[in-house]
This record gives sequence, C-alpha cells and structure tokens, in this order.
Amino acid sequence: MDANSSRFQSFGQTEINWDKLDKAKFYGIGAGLFTGITVALYPVSVVKTRMQVAVKDSAEKNAASVVKGLLKNDGVPGLYRGFGTVITGAIPARIIFLTALETTKVGAFKMVEPFKLSEPSQAAIANGLAGMTASLFSQAVFVPIDVISQKLMVQGYSGNARYNGGLDVARKLIKSDGIRGLYKGFGLSVITYSPSSAVWWASYGASQRIIWRFLGQNSASESFAPSHTQLISVQAGGGIIAGATASCITTPLDTIKTRLQVFIGDGR
Repeated sequence: MDANSSRFQSFGQTEINWDKLDKAKFYGIGAGLFTGITVALYPVSVVKTRMQVAVKDSAEKNAASVVKGLLKNDGVPGLYRGFGTVITGAIPARIIFLTALETTKVGAFKMVEPFKLSEPSQAAIANGLAGMTASLFSQAVFVPIDVISQKLMVQGYSGNARYNGGLDVARKLIKSDGIRGLYKGFGLSVITYSPSSAVWWASYGASQRIIWRFLGQNSASESFAPSHTQLISVQAGGGIIAGATASCITTPLDTIKTRLQVFIGDGR
C-alpha cells in the first residue's frame, strides 16, 4: 500500500465513512441534532433578521432592545416566529445537504490524492468542494423556507405586513409574484451560502488537522486512534474556527439577501 493510499484510509479516523454508514441512524440523529440546535439558536436568527430590516427611525437600536420588545409584545413565542416553517422545510433540506456533502467528500478526497498535498490542504480542498456542492443542492429547498420564515420573523415590525402563518405567506407571495416570489434572492443566496459553506467546511477540515498536529498527533498515521473525547473536543474547536471564518466573509451579503427577501411583495 503506497503512502497516499495509507493517508486516504487514515482520514477515516476523523471523517464519516459513507459506504459503511448506517444511513437510518445518520439521518435520524442528524435531524434530531439539527432540531435541537435550531431550537437553541432560533431566537438569535429572529433578532438578527429584525435588526437587518429595521428602518432608520426604529426604537430598537440593538439586540437587547429587540429582545425586550419581542418579549413585551409577544412573550417567549415572539422569539420563535416562523419556527414551525423552518423545521418543516429545513429537515428535508438538511437531508439533501448531508447526502451531497458526504458523497461528494469521498470523491473529492480521491481526486486530490495524486497531488501529494499536505494533510490540512487535502482536507481543506476536499471539504470545501463538498460543502459548496451540498449547499448548491440544498438551496432549491431552503430558499423558499428562508423567504417565508423571514417574513414571519419581521411581520408587523418596521411597517412589514402581517400574516396568518407560513401558508398565508406562500399564498400571498405566489399571488403577487408567482413561484419566483418564493425564490427571491435565490441567486444571492447561492452566492452567499455556497462560498460560505465551502469556507466553513474547508476551515473545519483543515483546522482539525492543524489542531491534531498542535496536540502532537498525526491523523495521517496508521496508528492514529483518538478517543471519543478527543474527537469531540477537536471537532468542536474546528467548528468554532470554521464558524468565525465563514461569518466574517458572509455577513454583509447575508444582510443584503435578508432585506431583498423580506421586502418583496410588501410594495417596498
């Protein structure tokens, strides 16, 4: 077995082996984790979206004032406006994303193998290509959900229209703009999220290898056998680095996309 083949096999210590994966458990656990994370972080999305679309004379100048206003007017449910729509539509979008991500990653690692790059570079390229491809596939489902949920998040705020749930938003959008109303901002979403996904997964893959080296481990070694605690800790560290890197790049475009999606159909 040559050095490159050994290195590729060793990636299995820190990457998902798609061929041997129990798909039912993978999707079940993935959907559960995604739902849990969404529940925990959804209020942040609501606050961020309202701040992005606030008019100049809005009384809510910062995140604290937005939260205070939501709790005063709607209580805790106000922090979860549009949550049902997101969960209903985002789970299939997430399944599409994960499937495309893992299947593409396997081929990408094999593709970069002959170039004999460093381990972090191989991980960055393979994960980046997989992340971009997965994002492209999932946007077809995610964008309409994003449009609907954002309108629900800001309904009645800064002069935005009010709706009777996600179906009412979809009906009014289709009536005023046709199906394209549900895909307003699709191009910008692709431009925003595909590079963001590529950067996130590239940073995540490379940073893990760098962290292992910093800890005195070589994840390309055949003797590399990390414990579950080590894996979780390193993956968490890689996720933090990846999230910070991707956010710095995509936040300006995300603000433009949100305003474009929210204001369509409101005559603004």
